[in-house]
Amino acid sequence: MKIIVFGATGGVGKSVVKQAVDNGFEVTAFVRTPSKLEVTHENLNVVQGDAFNPAEVSAAIAGHDAVVSCLGSSQGMKKSSELEEMVKNIVAGMEDHGVKRIVYTASAGIYQELPGVSGKLMMGMLKNALTDHRVAVDWIEAHGLTYTIVRPMGLTNGAFTGNYREAATGVPEKSKSIARADVAHFILKALNDARYENSSIGIAT
Repeated sequence: MKIIVFGATGGVGKSVVKQAVDNGFEVTAFVRTPSKLEVTHENLNVVQGDAFNPAEVSAAIAGHDAVVSCLGSSQGMKKSSELEEMVKNIVAGMEDHGVKRIVYTASAGIYQELPGVSGKLMMGMLKNALTDHRVAVDWIEAHGLTYTIVRPMGLTNGAFTGNYREAATGVPEKSKSIARADVAHFILKALNDARYENSSIGIAT
């Protein structure tokens, strides 16, 4: 499978790229700063570009079987529409070139699904980022694509385990976090398994 990864220099994105090339995927990493990628492999093609540039995004998507988004906002907790803008460019590029499959990494909380007082506090603190992710997700779902929305709990730099729990609604019970490497593992698993098509999955250890 030939995939293009947006947000490839982030924590999850780097893990996706590394695990994908190690498992036989042909990978294009679309990055603003190639030196941040820190991965080299014969199955890896690096394209320098800006996800806010529609023409660059569309040209890069051509010829791929699927898109993986591990994009984040540079605005932290401030109000932002960065994810929405980048996703609109990605969806337009997919439509330009007839690419139907996308795995989008959002965050647990985009549906206000985190339980309890601590969940409400967390969703309040992350309100702006969650809102931007939710608008991006709604845009993907409205455009006839074959999507998987990934909703990880709190991301850590813990070691890869391959052991995590999934929830098609809400989030796994009594869950707090998941290693970025395990999120990457789920993303690649979802690409190869039709059961995850047109679904939104909460994941946590």
